[in-house]
Amino acid sequence: MTVNESDLHAYVDGMLPASSVAEVELHLASHPEDAERVRAWRELSGALRKAFDPVMDEPVPHRLVVRPRRAWSRYAMAAGLMVIGIATGWVARGALFGLPLSGNPPVALARQAAIAHAVYSPEVRHPVEVWAQQEDHLVKWLSKRLGTTLKCPSLGSVGYELVGGRLLSGSNGPVAQFMFQDAKGARLTLYVTTQKGDSRSTAFRFSQEGGVAVFYWIDDKYGYALSGEMGRTELLQVANVVYKQLNPEQ
Repeated sequence: MTVNESDLHAYVDGMLPASSVAEVELHLASHPEDAERVRAWRELSGALRKAFDPVMDEPVPHRLVVRPRRAWSRYAMAAGLMVIGIATGWVARGALFGLPLSGNPPVALARQAAIAHAVYSPEVRHPVEVWAQQEDHLVKWLSKRLGTTLKCPSLGSVGYELVGGRLLSGSNGPVAQFMFQDAKGARLTLYVTTQKGDSRSTAFRFSQEGGVAVFYWIDDKYGYALSGEMGRTELLQVANVVYKQLNPEQ
């Protein structure tokens, strides 16, 4: 049996024929990169379920009654992205959008960042693991996990303050997520991950993933994606500020 990505997704989703399970597990035992991808897909699905399953038993929030259109669109967007992530897995999501995720790393970066934004930005009590009051610790911790020296941009000039950050799991290993918020409660997230393959710098690219707008780029061996529920022009203004602070010599 030649194990391909479809087999791996069927294995993760519990859809693989029983006769093939042993062969896939044997393949994973001798292919650590595929084993890591399977682990990351399972972790993502678990995080999505943990984040959104409790919502099914909650009463309708008062803010949905007061501002039904805006609030409902936010939850509908998050729920839509959750269904995509759970039902089809990491790579299959790319197929649904007509873009092969495994064959186009920049597109994968944008979609992963949008999913992470949709999962954590609505959180009230636990949007981050480490709060802004411990910014130095946060940056050092995430830098160590990613194997580089990270910088957390200051976005006060465009009306956003740091909320904090967290460590996530991505298809290429650890991922850093920084979260920012403006005076009205609107949130942005900066997603930073290692990239395999072509490490040449790229210009800004834009992607619209459901209700989440994403500007993303690759710089050397690292990928960056800024996500928010806002218009392209407004997000581009913030993305330019982020890029200039992360690359002051350019």
